[in-house]
Amino acid sequence: MKLLALMKKEFTRFFRDPRLIVSMILPGILIYIIYSVMGTAMTSEPAAYHFNVYVSGESAVVQTIEQTVELNEGWTVTFEQTDDADAARAEVETGEATALIVFSEGFDDMIGLAPRASIIPAAELVYNSEDSAISAFAAIADAVLDAYGRSFVLTTTDYAQSENFAAQMMAGILPFLIVVFVFSSCMSVTLESVAGEKERGTLATILVTSARRWDIALGKVLPLACVSLIGAASSFLGVALSMPALMGVSIDVAIGGIGFVDYLMLFLLIFSFVPLIVAAIAAVSTLSRSVKEASGYTSVIMILMMVLSIVTAFVDGIGGWVVAVPVLNAVSAMQGVLMGNMVVWQCIVSFALNIVYAGVLVFLIARMLSSERIMFGK
Repeated sequence: MKLLALMKKEFTRFFRDPRLIVSMILPGILIYIIYSVMGTAMTSEPAAYHFNVYVSGESAVVQTIEQTVELNEGWTVTFEQTDDADAARAEVETGEATALIVFSEGFDDMIGLAPRASIIPAAELVYNSEDSAISAFAAIADAVLDAYGRSFVLTTTDYAQSENFAAQMMAGILPFLIVVFVFSSCMSVTLESVAGEKERGTLATILVTSARRWDIALGKVLPLACVSLIGAASSFLGVALSMPALMGVSIDVAIGGIGFVDYLMLFLLIFSFVPLIVAAIAAVSTLSRSVKEASGYTSVIMILMMVLSIVTAFVDGIGGWVVAVPVLNAVSAMQGVLMGNMVVWQCIVSFALNIVYAGVLVFLIARMLSSERIMFGK
């Protein structure tokens, strides 16, 4: 009977506290909403691509490549015969043409004779894999050519530059890692900023003074944001300096395309969401009655932050509306900076809006500090 009484006490405590119920249910709701949005974006109508391919020499395998490409809905390909392979290579390198396929003279006729012939037939596939659509075409063409007999030499030439590959890798991973480490730094110094003082009873002493609630809220957020910026800078430098080694390229290759203005924008974007994250955690800490309860709520926010920081790496075609979404706007802008296609207005607007959102959260903290029900449970 004592066991049943104890169990009843715990169940009663849980089901009579709406905040505990919300903290248990909210992660599942967030995961469902976020994954549903991501799934809808990634499984939307397939993109329609048209490929312009130069052909030097002749082979029946070109028709097989065309048929294979057009098996993909919305994909079409046009093959153009050329006598100037060098000019075609130049267009492929700059992205003006999709690819160039070069066949040696009498390619098809020599396929069956290759083991006994003095001259081995050869084919070359030239492309630039920096474009994902071109990379997809190259994969199809390479597979078809590779299956077209085994008695010829197939050479592939990819004009993709290692600097661009490194930039793509950094743009996809670096913003996510920065947000995760920044959030961890902010959480370590902010989590008990208010909830801890509630438990120790020191907050009540501050509230009975003549200090304005707005001043108390700012006095909490601003110092914690400054301290968190130190951790953010350390995390950024650690991740940025280790990424080249992780990708197997030299540091000058990885950051060669980033200039002073780009670094300035990256710093401003990181600076913008640090006080926002601090204010969000401080707001949760103010709403909670204990550090343990605040930790539960903060874990939900961390999940949301992590998803927002990585969603742009998997979903293409996100529009300008992203600047209105906190944290996601800074991540999207950072990816543009790292890819070398920085949009200045997006960086500036993202910076300004994140500071505004942080100010709104500070205002909400001040209002909560004025509420006896939230502060003292009355």
